[in-house]
Amino acid sequence: MTVQTPAGVAITGEITPGVKEVLTPDALAFLADLQKRFDPTRRQLLEARAERQIAINEGKTLGFPEATASIRSGEWQVAATPADLNDRRVEITGPTERKMMINALNSGAKVFMADFEDALSPTWENVIQGQINCSDAIRRTIEFQNPDGRTYQLNDETATLLIRPRGWHLVEKHVEVDGQPISASIFDFGLYMFRNAKELLARGSGPYFYLPKLESHLEARLWNDLFNYTQDALGIPRGSVRATVLIETILAALEMEEILYELRDHSAGLNAGRWDYIFSAIKKFAQRSRAILPDRGQVTMTVPFMRAYTELLIRTCHKRGAHAIGGMAAFIPNRRDPLVTENALAKVKEDKERESRDGCDGTWVAHPDLVPLVKEIFDNVLGDRPNQKDKMREDVQVTAEQILNVGVPGGKITEDGVRLNISVALQYINAWLNGNGAAAINNLMEDAATAEISRSQLWQWIHQGAKLNDGRTITAELYDQLRTEELAKLGGSSTSRYEESTELLDNLVLSKDFIEFLTFPAYELLA
Repeated sequence: MTVQTPAGVAITGEITPGVKEVLTPDALAFLADLQKRFDPTRRQLLEARAERQIAINEGKTLGFPEATASIRSGEWQVAATPADLNDRRVEITGPTERKMMINALNSGAKVFMADFEDALSPTWENVIQGQINCSDAIRRTIEFQNPDGRTYQLNDETATLLIRPRGWHLVEKHVEVDGQPISASIFDFGLYMFRNAKELLARGSGPYFYLPKLESHLEARLWNDLFNYTQDALGIPRGSVRATVLIETILAALEMEEILYELRDHSAGLNAGRWDYIFSAIKKFAQRSRAILPDRGQVTMTVPFMRAYTELLIRTCHKRGAHAIGGMAAFIPNRRDPLVTENALAKVKEDKERESRDGCDGTWVAHPDLVPLVKEIFDNVLGDRPNQKDKMREDVQVTAEQILNVGVPGGKITEDGVRLNISVALQYINAWLNGNGAAAINNLMEDAATAEISRSQLWQWIHQGAKLNDGRTITAELYDQLRTEELAKLGGSSTSRYEESTELLDNLVLSKDFIEFLTFPAYELLA
């Protein structure tokens, strides 16, 4: 089986019927054009990231950028919100797996974010099938036949669909343009637009996106340039694309207004991406001993540095007429243990009540069973209003120092916390290598972000000589002992792909230099 490819384009992945359906010659030509036009800037921005990290490691002082002060003080607003994106009180997220998409769209949530990024293991089959599933969902032809005979179809009323393409740092190795892997962002976004933008507009909606892992307003500007060119190339009006940016890096938290400004004709708001934000705080300051965080469970949304950025996010969004979306509730109800579920739901309720009181216009959940609870909480605050953008939060005065003061007062690192990080990282990497990017672990829906927290904490604790609450220093030898014990609990290295998972985790945790994303080396092991 072959696919006709334009000059300079090569498909290095298996040519399946799905590949032939999705990667038509016209689609490939469109993607190649986008890659040639925008990839050079992407590469320059990634180089700028690396240079900024070197400066941080050398002790550079960070803050709100002086060069963009006029944007922060200026009078401007983002574009008006489309009707089907104006009420976002509950949003559900998940991978682009067929059955999960149907369940999410039918969940009663206002928005469903279909994820090509942290919740998707980017096997070639998953990436291609994800594009097919999205197209079928838009056209309402998506169905799934369960092995037990049950058929899953869309309800008459479904959530508004948003797509999260992969971040600027990732590539799609199965398609090459002029001998280089195509940007995964360009591949995911461009293919979705080519296949679906006009269909979405004809159905009264539009191509809506979540943008991950941005570290500066210049990265937002590149997305905006890509939006404008793509809309012109497809012959659809500028402004058809709408994008919500995940503020999930600590550097982006210093440029929220600038990011909204760059995307102002296409902006749909900001989201407090809590798990990746914690990972970013660890990663960016991994070589600073004063920025060591305690056990992951102690880094809640109410600790000072997390509270500072989320409150600033709400004020920033409402000042500019944009939606402010709260963070993820990752709990999965445990039907076999009602007490576990009861205790967890109480924490979810407390978290979402705080977000709704603070002024968030909506929030995220990872499981359909959480939708009714969270919807009721936001209904109590919003009533019949679609949002609460009129809650300006002018009482919020956040300094750069508050955002950058990474730490948890009174926090402790425990042996149980070290063990949990090891176990979660091993289990998640194993699931990811087996093609599952959204893994249920310990009653939580874990994705790449939470695994990143686990392995980055382990790296920092070891390399900074952090101490456990019992006085022991966390060393490579202690890690090796605990990792061996935790691996045995999971069945040992001969089980599933745990041998590869262990080697990968060891490399991530013990390497001299901090490896920026675990998905970099893990992707080399995927088909």
